[in-house]
Amino acid sequence: MGYIKTDKLITDKQILKSGEIKDAVVNEYCSREILKYTDMINRKDISNYSVTELIDYLTRVDDNVCFSEFATLYIDRMIREGHERNAKNYRLAVNHLERYLGTTRIMFNHLTSTVLKKWIDYLSKTNRAKEMYPTCIRQIFKKAIIEFNDEERGIVRIKFNPWLKVSIPKSDNTVQRAISAEACREFFNRPLPETKMISSLPELARDVSLLSLCLGGINTVDLYELKKENYKDGIIGYKRAKTRHSRRDEAYIEMRVEPFIQSTFDKYLSHDENEEYLFNFHKRYSNSDSFNANVNNGIRKICADMGMKKKDYYCYYTFRHTWATIAQNDCDANLYEVAFGMNHSHGLNVTRGYVKIDFSSAWRLNAKVIDFIFFSDEKSKQGKARDIEEPADKMFRISKKMMIYGRAYFKGKVVGELTDIGFSNVDEVIAELVKQLPKDIPTGCNVQFRLTNCDSQKEVVYERSKGKGF
Repeated sequence: MGYIKTDKLITDKQILKSGEIKDAVVNEYCSREILKYTDMINRKDISNYSVTELIDYLTRVDDNVCFSEFATLYIDRMIREGHERNAKNYRLAVNHLERYLGTTRIMFNHLTSTVLKKWIDYLSKTNRAKEMYPTCIRQIFKKAIIEFNDEERGIVRIKFNPWLKVSIPKSDNTVQRAISAEACREFFNRPLPETKMISSLPELARDVSLLSLCLGGINTVDLYELKKENYKDGIIGYKRAKTRHSRRDEAYIEMRVEPFIQSTFDKYLSHDENEEYLFNFHKRYSNSDSFNANVNNGIRKICADMGMKKKDYYCYYTFRHTWATIAQNDCDANLYEVAFGMNHSHGLNVTRGYVKIDFSSAWRLNAKVIDFIFFSDEKSKQGKARDIEEPADKMFRISKKMMIYGRAYFKGKVVGELTDIGFSNVDEVIAELVKQLPKDIPTGCNVQFRLTNCDSQKEVVYERSKGKGF
């Protein structure tokens, strides 16, 4: 018979007449220790161990460092330091490894190179996880070696680093999810699927996708987290959530809100004086992940209504990829200009940390992308988006003496056009153009209107939905 010592102390008053301990804290501690020892015994053949050898095995400190416990502490530390999004990936990696090994108490000495190679091989059919998960686990392991081992003092609690013998495969290349300008016109200019919901999910999805496409491919998490202080004089300025902690310039960018999407932008603005966030998405969704999931769900509903195959359905990222592809292929932007407009560091993150950036080139490129998609057909461009020097549409003035040139667009094609005087306001011009629209435009479809004051050469764009706006 043998005993294992603990660091717990009790008095006579904490012992029942039966000899049992009545201290709840001590009992809970001992129960946890017994469970831990039982788990260790079940994982090793101890049939030939003596009592002394068994106690030595169970109490050997060097072999008893728990990877799962350290990983939890490491991930919690990441969250406290503001790396919530990365922490989610680390938690996914640890959870997957625990499921694979069948325990939530993985010990460091269990993670041999053989075990890790088999786990990585198990991940081989995934696109991204086969690289991301092992990379996360390796980083946790590396940090643990630094914290637990002290070679100078002869303290080596983690005996080996299995990653020296393990190769991590590269993730598959990102599938090019961009769609053509024609496909964009079809997506944004068709009736929305009917719904019994008070708040239409397809409508939310279409509007948020439009905001992404017309704001340089902004991500849902950044839209969700925008605050009122981030929007000033028609410009949003924010730090991209995905890379703000890994770049010297904190991934800061400014993007101008073009007149074309102003009405959609304003549609979701929060009017609650006590609310710090710019948009009212927080009223409906508890976090950015829930918001993103619902937007993608709405996009899928539109794709299904379009008769698309499931494998071809769009997602929110489709429109970010589309912005980049059209900017490069159809608007003559080079890859650096595209990267700048999408807030990628493009290898210049150190330089960007020192320089006060002028983002107007990104605004001009964004205006070109909008113009190509919504104000041209597949053959040629027509008109141009507002130049940077020109004022916003709130400065656009009409009087009956001014000559107005107006055009209506549906799916990029001009379907109405006029040049005349006698208009008192924008609505009167649009109403006159509406008379020229084809009768077969379905209810719920969007039509774009471009108005030019021939006297001042100022130009504005608007969007109206059949059945609501006209």
